[in-house]
Amino acid sequence: MATEFNKVALSVNAHPDDAEAWNAGVLKLLHDRGYKIVIATMTGGDLGGCNMSMEDTARVRFEEAKAAAAVLDAEYYTMGGIDGSLYDTRELRLKTISLMRKVRAGIVFTHLPNDYHPDHRATTSIVEAAAMVASLDPVPVSEKPLEVTPLHYHSSPLTLSDSLGSQLTPPHFFVDVTGVVKTKIEMLGKHVSQLELMKHMHKIDDFFGYVLEGNRNYGKMAGVEYAEVYWQHLGGGFQKDPQVQRDLREFIVKQQNR
Repeated sequence: MATEFNKVALSVNAHPDDAEAWNAGVLKLLHDRGYKIVIATMTGGDLGGCNMSMEDTARVRFEEAKAAAAVLDAEYYTMGGIDGSLYDTRELRLKTISLMRKVRAGIVFTHLPNDYHPDHRATTSIVEAAAMVASLDPVPVSEKPLEVTPLHYHSSPLTLSDSLGSQLTPPHFFVDVTGVVKTKIEMLGKHVSQLELMKHMHKIDDFFGYVLEGNRNYGKMAGVEYAEVYWQHLGGGFQKDPQVQRDLREFIVKQQNR
């Protein structure tokens, strides 16, 4: 008998603007197919500002993230972790389980386990642990357990390399996001604070353009104009139903031989 997964896609990332940069195209495609979209960040991105205190930066970035989520009629949550000092703790695992149960998540997106950023890697650890037990009765949170362990997917940053620059294993699939790239641009455009930050931190003059160039590079690998890349978590403890691939079948493409 086929398992029914709720049509709720929860994207949990480390910082405001992560979902928009790595995952917004697929979130838009799922939204257009009747999914409820929820975006959450483990931190408030409180180190991601210039000439502002952590508190002021977090306030600015919260409003930016809410505005970006609203483009998809999505709810936005922040989990209370500290930018640059994010650790996998029991408290954050329980908060994440509570959120998964509250929104009745059927699909969960997050970073790669070997992502370049330590906050991203910590987020992945928290999200994986939370998703694995979100359907279990004994977990000490007040929300009702999920009916089934949610499907778990990983998105990628702008290069297929790990924290040391080594090549990642090939993605399970690429998604053609050419038709929804305007929505991705609109969502990214809400994060105005990051333009100055990226100039200062990484000498990137056009952060939004830099993100789109990454999607163009993925597109070239798959023979389309713009693409995002994904891996499904197929390890023990997780469901393996390819629901995203099935629901977005007309947009799924494979890496071309080079």
